[in-house]
Amino acid sequence: MRRIYLDQTHLRGHVTGIERVAIDLFAPERLAPHDVRPVRSPNLLRMVAAQQLGLPWRGLVDRSALVLLPGFPPGPLCALLGERCVLYVHDTFLLDRPQDLSWKSRLYMAPSFALAMRWGRRFLVNSRTTGEALRRVCAPDALVALLRPAVRDVFGLADLPGPAPYRPGEPLRMLSIGTIEPRKDYPAALALAAALNRAGVRTELHIVGRVGWGRHPFLDDPPPYLALHGYVGDADLRRLAASCHLMVSTSKAEGLGLPLLEIQHGGLPVVAPEGAVFREVLAGSGLPIRPDDPDGSAASVMAWIGSDALSAAAAAGRANVARWNRLAEADAARFRDFLDRGPAAYADGGTIP
Repeated sequence: MRRIYLDQTHLRGHVTGIERVAIDLFAPERLAPHDVRPVRSPNLLRMVAAQQLGLPWRGLVDRSALVLLPGFPPGPLCALLGERCVLYVHDTFLLDRPQDLSWKSRLYMAPSFALAMRWGRRFLVNSRTTGEALRRVCAPDALVALLRPAVRDVFGLADLPGPAPYRPGEPLRMLSIGTIEPRKDYPAALALAAALNRAGVRTELHIVGRVGWGRHPFLDDPPPYLALHGYVGDADLRRLAASCHLMVSTSKAEGLGLPLLEIQHGGLPVVAPEGAVFREVLAGSGLPIRPDDPDGSAASVMAWIGSDALSAAAAAGRANVARWNRLAEADAARFRDFLDRGPAAYADGGTIP
């Protein structure tokens, strides 16, 4: 049995999708019989103190324990823990897209993440795409192991018959889920909706997500086809998903794109950008578009809804999320074996070479 100090110092208020993933993956009951000890903090100041001093101190005093960080990057003193410090990486956005970071991320998270790439030796990643990006920036001898999260039906969509029936002449209702911030590129989703309206397909864009950082002119003067729902509970999201015809993502960068899989529990067709992570996650079950080409993307969507693709996408989406969850369960079994035996658990695969 190992003692595991789990960093949950950043968890306050409502839980985001990424935070829910971390809670599920490293829940004490999932890692039993190992002794998982979550470390929490009541405020920002205590969070910083715990991440920079408290967590490394626990690891130094308890010399057989692991310190597991599934949210924020480790502080510099965690370097003293060596291979007993394990970082779960959701994406490499902190290094790849500095122009889309908030000032808090630039000041606090990005430098810590960059430093961890130099001294860190144990990394877990949520997708092969994230792992390949991480491998390009971390130490060559570091372990980079897959730990894809299982995607639960958190919104209770499994009993939906699929997307709402689309009838020409009625509004095409598109759903987008995610915090309103620069990297989600909601202006591209609005441009797609505008292109569909210009082409004669009445279209509504429904955005679910709180307003994050950044300047968003479309919030000051929203177009008539935009509906902003803010943060909604699971039951309200279920009702909204049941009324929509498809989900659209125009994100510039994702390490996983969790809502794309979550929505597939309900058979809602998914439109997402071309790109490695979307190909990995959707495995051909969605419609790839180029967000920088709204007219071309609109033509692809029109052809899609004009065929029998929407009903076929319902079955394809549900089969895809089941495929993903099988991969996730295999990853979870390897990780539990890693806690028992160390890197030998990955001798037969499960890592990014």
